Amino acid sequence: MAAAPERRSTAWIWIASTGLVGTIIFINLGPKLVHLAGFAASTLPKVNASLNAVAAILLTISWLAILRKRITLHRRLMFAALATSTVFLISYVVQHSSFPSVKYGGSLGWFYFPMLASHILLAAALVPLVLITLSRALSARFDKHRRIARWTLPIWLYVSITGVMVYLLCAPYY
Repeated sequence: MAAAPERRSTAWIWIASTGLVGTIIFINLGPKLVHLAGFAASTLPKVNASLNAVAAILLTISWLAILRKRITLHRRLMFAALATSTVFLISYVVQHSSFPSVKYGGSLGWFYFPMLASHILLAAALVPLVLITLSRALSARFDKHRRIARWTLPIWLYVSITGVMVYLLCAPYY
């Protein structure tokens, strides 16, 4: 019986993930459709880097909480990390809908470009991973939740931390 609702939720997760990733690709490659009067191009990247840093901190503390079997604290911190990452996504979409992407011009291209590529690919994979992990937790399928969370958490941490690093390496070019 539980298989049908799980298939439906998984289908919606993949539809939402594909739509979000498609939107992000469009806003990065397409025309700038949003005009923010009075905003400097460097404002939202600072906000985004800060949100990524906060998400990384929340994820780390949440991981420590679950290791100590502090389930309620873990749940609250994970919702806070999810909310922070959601605000980041909204800010990121607004930023890239409004301003062209900054081109990295430093001498660390050998480090920056592979890191950026892995950040982008894992960020795209992270969307369905987070949603599936959340869905399994909310439906109390904790065995399946734990199995996928072992992948989701380190990827989410990596994406959050490399998001801050991308900003720091690009900050001189805003």
